[in-house]
Amino acid sequence: MPWSVSGVEMRKRQAAHIEAPPQAPGQPRPNTCCLCWCGCCKCLWNEDRIERSERQTCTKMDSIEAAEEQHPSLDEVLSWSRSFEMMLRSLEGREIFREFLRSEYSEDNLLFWLACEDLKKETNPSVVEEKARIIYEDYVSILSPKEVSLDSRVREGINQSLAEPSNLMYEDAQLQIYTLMHRDSFPRFLNSSVYRDLLASRRRTCLDT
Repeated sequence: MPWSVSGVEMRKRQAAHIEAPPQAPGQPRPNTCCLCWCGCCKCLWNEDRIERSERQTCTKMDSIEAAEEQHPSLDEVLSWSRSFEMMLRSLEGREIFREFLRSEYSEDNLLFWLACEDLKKETNPSVVEEKARIIYEDYVSILSPKEVSLDSRVREGINQSLAEPSNLMYEDAQLQIYTLMHRDSFPRFLNSSVYRDLLASRRRTCLDT
């Protein structure tokens, strides 16, 4: 089934289509539309919109960086040992678990699960199709170096869904990988130096304070 044109290629085509000829020095601005939403003109409204977007992006990046600088509390780290689900809901929990999986060369299981979570939240059909294709090419196709381990029944169900991709087409596969991580990787993670060192560090911090 032919997939849609990728977002990058679409942007290139749009850029080629809307590119305007250079403006001579000193030449007054053309009388462009004040509701230019497509970026096809160089009106003041469009420039203000771009500037606001850049400021918002910087604010978001600052918030992300601030969140990344935070460290999980001792109670939170201890809660991970009681609940795999709770660990996955925590940004810090996912990062430390990913670090452990990387040491076992199984990081792609978590990345696949996260990609499926992201797809399930999507409602735009064209974006769903694009994300579903990327997941298939990255984690399901037998040609992918990051192929995750799925049984033949689940894999066949995915192949049948390719004709009409949906945001839930990987639900069975996601559950299978979740179960694999929970039963196989998670117990080893709790006994690993990665988790134990973090737990000891949080306990020392509590004693110091």
